[in-house]
Amino acid sequence: MERVKLIWDFRGPNAGPIADHHAIHLKEFAVAESLNNTICKVEKISEMHHIAYLVVEKPLMNELRARLKPNRGQLFSE
Repeated sequence: MERVKLIWDFRGPNAGPIADHHAIHLKEFAVAESLNNTICKVEKISEMHHIAYLVVEKPLMNELRARLKPNRGQLFSE
């Protein structure tokens, strides 16, 4: 099944800790909603840009995009 990476961008001197904190809430959301086959991580793009992301199955994309309001998304490949 195709999966989609929902991405939240954080910029500035506190981007790292904010992205880490956001990822905690994304993990809690995935557990509370019983989402299967998810990945939730943080990635450092640069010192001033970090992202938190949640990988979900493509059929869930539209509903979760409306509920969670990510900044952007892309197809996920391992």
